Amino acid sequence: MSRMKKEPRCILAPNPSPLTGPGTNSFLIGHDHVAVIDPGPDDPGHLERIVEAGAGRISHIFVTHAHRDHSAGAATLAGMTGAPVLAFGTAETGRSPIMQRLAASGLVGGGEGLDMGFRPDILLADGQQIETADWRLRALHTPGHCGNHLCFQWDDVMFCGDIVLGWSSTLISPPDGDLADFFRSLDRIGMAAPHRLLPAHGDPVETPSARLAELAAHRRERSAQILASLRQEPAEAAMLARRIYDVPPELLPAATRNVLAHLVALAGLGAVNCDGELTAESIFRSV
Repeated sequence: MSRMKKEPRCILAPNPSPLTGPGTNSFLIGHDHVAVIDPGPDDPGHLERIVEAGAGRISHIFVTHAHRDHSAGAATLAGMTGAPVLAFGTAETGRSPIMQRLAASGLVGGGEGLDMGFRPDILLADGQQIETADWRLRALHTPGHCGNHLCFQWDDVMFCGDIVLGWSSTLISPPDGDLADFFRSLDRIGMAAPHRLLPAHGDPVETPSARLAELAAHRRERSAQILASLRQEPAEAAMLARRIYDVPPELLPAATRNVLAHLVALAGLGAVNCDGELTAESIFRSV
């Protein structure tokens, strides 16, 4: 089989925000068989640019996870090209048991930006390879930001969706975000040893091992801050976020969800507890 390895083409969606950075990166690889990784939002102009770049050869549409800024355009693009949509599952697939319990109880609301209507044509298993004459992609299940999150390894390059970002830390928002899963996914990416990471937001990560270590250290430091604050006084996630984070008011809800993810993980380790069932409003104390 002959493959010509070229740089992926990147088409930036016009959806910048504090959480998406400059917008969603939609990547294209291949020549005769063009794969699209993360079609992005259901924006007509953006999808037209993808179709134009694909030059009538788009054969596969891969989605890293079912957040609307990644997956909402998938069905439309499939209709425009006839290509199938491939992903790990629906928006609620892949949640850890504790997150399934939290979601089923209704005590913790759904994650921000979930694409509840997302239905892939082809389900991808962890480790599965999809291959054409132009390219081979291997899917790695990497939950932590979203339960159905996949990374796609292309030789020594990895399309890493939102699990690793170069410009900020990843939002971990229960019940879709899971900090314990996030740490495991960082380890999986490290073991795959990519030479370059291509996030769905922001610039490429040229030193993956250093960035993975930095992200893990950041989360450990955040857990230490939460525990130190709880030793002074019990608090709920929102109060802890106000104590710990120095962010604009519009980002406090996201910071609160991140804190909640840490509290769920710390509760699982027995480092904190709360009265009754764990909810987003629970008052936590250190053990």
